[in-house]
Amino acid sequence: MLGNASYPTYQAFLALGIAALITIVLMPLWIKILKYESIGQQVRADGPKRHLVKQGTPTMGGVVILIAIVLTCLIMAKHTTEMLLVLIATVATGVLGLIDDLTSVTHGRSLGLTPRAKMFGLTLICIIFCLGAVNFCGVPAEVRFPGGFAIDLSVLSTTFDVAGTPFTVPWLFVVFTWLLIAGFSNAVNLTDGLDGLAGGTSMIALLIMAAIAFLCGDSNLAIFGAAAAGGCLGFLWFNCYPASIFMGDTGSLALGTGFACMGIVTNTEVSSLIIGGLFIVEALSVMIQVVSYHFTKKRVFLMAPIHHHFEQKGWAETKVVIRFWIVAAAFGALGLALFFQLG
Repeated sequence: MLGNASYPTYQAFLALGIAALITIVLMPLWIKILKYESIGQQVRADGPKRHLVKQGTPTMGGVVILIAIVLTCLIMAKHTTEMLLVLIATVATGVLGLIDDLTSVTHGRSLGLTPRAKMFGLTLICIIFCLGAVNFCGVPAEVRFPGGFAIDLSVLSTTFDVAGTPFTVPWLFVVFTWLLIAGFSNAVNLTDGLDGLAGGTSMIALLIMAAIAFLCGDSNLAIFGAAAAGGCLGFLWFNCYPASIFMGDTGSLALGTGFACMGIVTNTEVSSLIIGGLFIVEALSVMIQVVSYHFTKKRVFLMAPIHHHFEQKGWAETKVVIRFWIVAAAFGALGLALFFQLG
């Protein structure tokens, strides 16, 4: 563990800087490797026409982001059960995203794994994470709201005896955890449609979650959040318009999972729903579009996810990205304010 443990804020900021530096140093080499292997993004045929020029741009930049997160956490943080559990879930989802990206590249299409295969992998990760959080980290199977109100999700539980140790499966909390992790991982994935959009908004959300982890007294989890934000920061150097590389599902699925897992371990799930509000808006725009077209044959948005709607209205890509960063920061501030109400 590097740094002075007497100054946890110093450690968190140092973790952010180290992760950003690792990403900036390794990314050019990774881009060269991807170009040499002709591994590039497959652009959606039904997407904005102006995006066709991005066809073939190197993808899977999330690999370097994950490397930066792992190395930084190994260097900077104590290897607590909570931090390692979140880190493992994040990396596992990143591996799932990597398989998805490689499938997309090898088959020459914008879609990789089938939705069923991807959801199976996510579900397995969610279940293992939830059971680990409850049984090994002491995370309460409840959802807390402002005013001291809480919903107990442990009312429907099964307890097994494993080598003389009780092992609890809180079924309702498992479902809730699945909804949160699978929801955010896919929502960040949907947000990853413009240069710098997913990287910038994820960085903001993860920084807020790092602050919450610190305020909850878990400096090691704060280091994880800061490292993840730092990885996004370094990635933005290469992903800003016009992007030299995309994060791919490797990055977007992993970042969404890491964000959600932090909310669960700190028992601030309600705050995380506000902090990640932009991701939820992106996902809802797709759902609304699909439902509306299915029942009325009419589209609510010019194109979904909603960031493409504003592109179709004539906004420049950079304008959409920067304004969405602002919206993400506003959601983050509201979520942090709600956290203090929960306290």
